[in-house]
Amino acid sequence: MFKLTSLNLNGIRSATSKGVEAWIAATAPDCICVQEVKAQAADVQGKFEQMAGLQGYFHFAEKKGYSGVGVYSRHVPSDVVIGYGSTEFDTEGRYVELRFDTPQRKLSIISCYFPSGSSGEERQQAKFRFLAEMGPYLAALKQSREFILCGDVNIAHQQIDLKNWRSNQKNSGFLPEERAWMSYVLAHPEAAEAAGLGLVDVYRLLQPTATDTAYTWWSNRGQAYANNVGWRLDYHLATPALAALARSEHIYKDVKFSDHAPITVDYELTL
Repeated sequence: MFKLTSLNLNGIRSATSKGVEAWIAATAPDCICVQEVKAQAADVQGKFEQMAGLQGYFHFAEKKGYSGVGVYSRHVPSDVVIGYGSTEFDTEGRYVELRFDTPQRKLSIISCYFPSGSSGEERQQAKFRFLAEMGPYLAALKQSREFILCGDVNIAHQQIDLKNWRSNQKNSGFLPEERAWMSYVLAHPEAAEAAGLGLVDVYRLLQPTATDTAYTWWSNRGQAYANNVGWRLDYHLATPALAALARSEHIYKDVKFSDHAPITVDYELTL
């Protein structure tokens, strides 16, 4: 069984001070994809290059204390891809891909951090540009290899993916355009009405109707966490052949390393 976890750290130094490494050691994932590392290479070197015996591979943002993604892996990849070739967003540290290729199979584990548009219209437009780039990129990648993209997508796709969907329909993260992009990513390539990318939302494959137990992010405002006023923003998006190998999932709401909860999926897969 291959155990794959995704977690937005909201700062690797902060999460480490709250015990994330001991938790990783206890849960023993094969890979953990992390987002919002909020550190540069010099900060990580010698301190966070390894975590609970897993080796880290990173894409750092040029801006200090901002963004950044990584994958900690128990297995040595055959290749590491830093960034996805974007002139605008590769400077923000949003994409790292570990490839585990054999003569029989091409397989990737991706950690990706989608922009948030919640700070204002300028960043919302940047988010739309990111989505416009990422869709075709994933479509092309799907033509050549199997992959699981883990990450903070910053989009709640359906009404069951957030507590207060009615009052959030004009807010970033639940805008019609963002939800339509998710629908395109998850739609069958040959769907009669709206052909799409054909990826699989693995959590929804395993838990198609879950609501209150599905959330992975809670605002720091008010009593959102205590009252479970949450959003499902963290995903495993997989090519169909890999999604079919998913056997179980777990969202660890009761651990608090950041404002996000870790989400783990067990796949019947051997790297």
